[in-house]
Amino acid sequence: MAVSFLNREVSDLCLGKPALKLIPAKATVSEALTLLKKSGETHVSVWSCDHIRKVVEEGGGGDSVCCCIGKICMVDVICFLCKEENLADPSKALQTPVEQILPKGNSIVRHLDPNSSLLEAIDYILEGAQNLVIPIQNYKSTPSRKKLLSKASFLTPTNHNGVEYCWLTQEDIVRFLLNSIGVFSPMPTFSIESLNIINHDMMTVSYHDPAISSLDAIIRAYVEQSSVAVVDEDNRLIGEISPFTLAYCDETVAAAITTLSAGDLMTYIDYGGPPEDLIELVKMRLQEKKLRAMVELIDEEFSLSSSSSSASSCSSDDESGSSKVTVLGRYSSARRSEAITCYPWSSLVAVMIQALAHRANSIWVMDEDHNLIGVVTFKGILKVFRSIANAKGKPEKENTSKQ
Repeated sequence: MAVSFLNREVSDLCLGKPALKLIPAKATVSEALTLLKKSGETHVSVWSCDHIRKVVEEGGGGDSVCCCIGKICMVDVICFLCKEENLADPSKALQTPVEQILPKGNSIVRHLDPNSSLLEAIDYILEGAQNLVIPIQNYKSTPSRKKLLSKASFLTPTNHNGVEYCWLTQEDIVRFLLNSIGVFSPMPTFSIESLNIINHDMMTVSYHDPAISSLDAIIRAYVEQSSVAVVDEDNRLIGEISPFTLAYCDETVAAAITTLSAGDLMTYIDYGGPPEDLIELVKMRLQEKKLRAMVELIDEEFSLSSSSSSASSCSSDDESGSSKVTVLGRYSSARRSEAITCYPWSSLVAVMIQALAHRANSIWVMDEDHNLIGVVTFKGILKVFRSIANAKGKPEKENTSKQ
């Protein structure tokens, strides 16, 4: 029963998914920023007609189609601006074509046919994909499903040759599995330790270390869909720097990473926007480094944010007297920088529920003395479900060979 469930078509997961918002590969980083902020999306798909796929037949030239070559989010922009030459001239950096800042050599976005199985989707993710691009029109389906998909794809006018696309994330697939978790009983009740999905190769940074020292770890965490643990002198977990949280921030976080400690960076990117005193500290340190252009970028960004939210902030100012800058929109959707934790004896289903409830791609694992010992990711969870098909599939292959 579990194997037949895993052989379901991925089109079942596309119901109600909105059509992708896209940006051409030749567009500038500045244009991508504008689209991210206006759309409220955390990621925007990047499409190219230069990477043409030819369907070549005997004696014919074939047809060419555009394809999705990646995705861009605020994490890409922030890490790009953290480079020394870009900090000195962010305006020039923002005119860089989007295709030049996409991760090289990592197929984090893959095209998948809607008739492909859930197992194939899981295999792509285990190979490193973060998003699976799937057509949501013009494929075989029941009339009722077509009607539903038609409504979903109407949300954006974007299409390629009359076909619109959605994408599936690791979170989408884990949520789909959780909704039918009984099919896999009793495996979901087993501990994460017994299932061997605790990854002990963690990325950490000390609370008092410069945040810039964690930049490589942040980039790696983004690719691996994990987070960077912020720890104290005894390696006790204090919080985390999560790419998911950074995706809801703005480009000024590049300045914060450059000038603040890891601990202060957690406060800067926390839900609701950075405190005024930290903004002033960042600006002061930028001045000391003679990075005046970044100071101007911060002033411009927060003046726009404060002017757009001034009407909404009047009542809250009277109540709290908080020194936090009132930033609506992206920061208001972000998850807090506090770390989500579990234990080796926690069940798989409990960890899945916890991760999905907190919209966390990774959960930190603590021992009985509250020491940090590892991390569980969506990718690790999906390995468990893939192993079911492997275990069930071997006897079938043996029987076939005997016949």
